[in-house]
Amino acid sequence: MLSQLSAAPKVVGVKQSAKAIKSGRADRVYIALDAEQRVLRPICELCRNMQVPVEEVATMAELGDACMIDVGAAVVTVLAE
Repeated sequence: MLSQLSAAPKVVGVKQSAKAIKSGRADRVYIALDAEQRVLRPICELCRNMQVPVEEVATMAELGDACMIDVGAAVVTVLAE
């Protein structure tokens, strides 16, 4: 599943992900389980309300690596094509 993140159209980060989810452009959201819950909670609630599937990844570093960025990521949203 994570292998698709390198080539998929996506946004990285909480703010950009929230915008994509609210606008209906989100296909799937990946969250890092080691991110702070105060950061993840609003995104998870938004996904639940908008019926966007959420996938869990063990660490922010793993999620960042899957996106081919040099830093960890708490939230990554794959955009609908």
